[in-house]
Amino acid sequence: MLQIYDSLSRNKRPFKPARDGEVRMYVCGMTVYDFCHLGHARMLVSFDVVQRWLRVLGYKVTYVRNITDIDDKIIRRAVETDRKLSDVTRFFIDAMHADEAALGVQAPDHQPRATAFVPDMLDIIDRLEQRGLAYRAEDGDVNYAVRNFADYGKLSGKTLDQLRAGERVAVSAGKRDPLDFVLWKSAKPEEPEESRWPSVYGWGRPGWHIECSAMSRSVLGLPLDIHGGGPDLKFPHHENEIAQSEGAFGGALANTWMHCGSLMVDSEKMSKSLGNFRTIRQTVAALDVSQDRAEYEPNPREAQMLRFFIVRNHYRSLQNYSPDNLVDAQSALDRLYQTLANVAPDQVEVNWQEGPARQFADAMNDDFNTAEAVAVLFELSARAHRDHDSATSGLMLALGQTLGLFTVNPQTYIQSSSRYTRRAIEAREQAALEQEQESGPEQGLMQAGQVVEFDARKIEDLIAQRAQAKKDKDFKRADSIREELAQAGVLLEDKPGGVTQWRRG
Repeated sequence: MLQIYDSLSRNKRPFKPARDGEVRMYVCGMTVYDFCHLGHARMLVSFDVVQRWLRVLGYKVTYVRNITDIDDKIIRRAVETDRKLSDVTRFFIDAMHADEAALGVQAPDHQPRATAFVPDMLDIIDRLEQRGLAYRAEDGDVNYAVRNFADYGKLSGKTLDQLRAGERVAVSAGKRDPLDFVLWKSAKPEEPEESRWPSVYGWGRPGWHIECSAMSRSVLGLPLDIHGGGPDLKFPHHENEIAQSEGAFGGALANTWMHCGSLMVDSEKMSKSLGNFRTIRQTVAALDVSQDRAEYEPNPREAQMLRFFIVRNHYRSLQNYSPDNLVDAQSALDRLYQTLANVAPDQVEVNWQEGPARQFADAMNDDFNTAEAVAVLFELSARAHRDHDSATSGLMLALGQTLGLFTVNPQTYIQSSSRYTRRAIEAREQAALEQEQESGPEQGLMQAGQVVEFDARKIEDLIAQRAQAKKDKDFKRADSIREELAQAGVLLEDKPGGVTQWRRG
C-alpha cells in the first residue's frame, strides 16, 4: 500500500483517496514573470514523479498545476519593460513549457490561469465576508481576519502569537492585524488597465492566496486528495489557502499535504543577491543561451542529468546543487546509459510482484523513495553488464522510465558533450586562470567558456583515419589518434568485426 508523508499531520500515512481509484492532485505552479529556476525544477520533477507513479499504481489521476498570471511582480515586469501584461505572461508561460520539456516533465491534465477565475475568487471573498472572516479596509482592500479563524497556523505548526508577517505578506495601515492578508487589492491609478477587474468592492485584482483556493475548488472540487508545492509555500501561502477554503466552505481543503525539500546552491539558499541564482535553461543549455527567446535547445545529456540529480534524492530531503554533486550525478547517470548502449535492452513486461521490480515498487510506495528506487537501477545495471543480459537491461530501462529517465537514445546520450564532467570543469578552471592572468580576476571569471570539443563529424573522421592506420599497420599513428581523441574527452571502444564505438567521457 502506498504511504505518503502528510505535512499537516507530520506523519507517514496510508494513502486513501476520497473516491476509490481516483486521485485529484493540485500543485501550486509558477508566477510567470521570469524564467524558472532550479527550485522550480525540483518542484516540477518531484510532482511529475508522483503523478507518474500514481498512474503506474492504476489510479485515474487528475493532475492540476496552476499558472499565476496576475501578480505584483508581473505588473512590475510589464511596467519596467513597457509591455502588456498578457505579452509578459505569454512569453514566460512559453519559456516554462520549454523548461518542462527539457526536464521530461509531462504536462498536467489542467493548467488553469488565475485570470480566468476572478468571479470564483469574488464568490469566495463574499462568503468569507458573510462569515465574519473578511473585512473592507480604509485603503479599499479586502483583508482576511486571521484571528477569526480558529485553526490558523495548523499547517506551519505555530500559534498566532509565534507567527510574524512573512516575506510575502504586505503590511499596510488598513490591516487590523499584521498577519491579516489581502484577498482583494484595490486598483491604483498608475497600474495598467489589464490589471483590474470590476467588483462590489470596486475596481481591483485578487490577492495571490485566493487564486489557488478558487482554482483548486473550481477544477477539482473539495476535498483535494493531494495538495502539493515547494517548501517556501507552506507558510504563508498554503496556510492562507486553508484559512480561505475551509473558512468559506467548511471541511478539509486537502486530505494529504506534500512539500518537497529545499534546494541549496553551494550550501546556501539560492538568491540573486548572493550571485548563486541559476535558471533551468542556464543549467541545461549553452552558457550563452538567449534570454530573449522563450524556446531553446537543451543539451540532452545535461537535461537528463539535472532530472537524475533531482530524482536520485528523496523529494523531502535537503538537496545541494554544487559542481561536485553535479559531476557525481553526471558520472552515475553515464554508467546507466552505458549499460543501455552496450547491452541492447529487450522490451519487457514488468511483473511488479517479483524480484527487482518488487523492490523498486516497495521503495516508491514508501513515500516515493526514489533514492532507493534508483539503487535498484544500479543493481540491474551491474547484473546486465556482468551477464550481458538484454532482459535485465530491458527491466532497468522500463523501471527507469517510470521515473522519467532514459528518454534519450543511448547512443545520442553518450555522444553528447557535458559541462558537468571533471575534465570539463578542470578545463574551464584552467581557462579562467589563463584569462585572469591576461585580463584580471573579474574578466577571467566572466569570460571563461566551455571546453573546446570535437564535433561528431571530426570524431568520425579521426576514427576512420585510425582504422586506416591500423589497416596499414601504422600502430603508432593509430595510438596517436586514440590519444588525441582521449585528450578531447572522447573514449573509443573497439568491438568485434572492426567496429569502433565512441562516447564522451
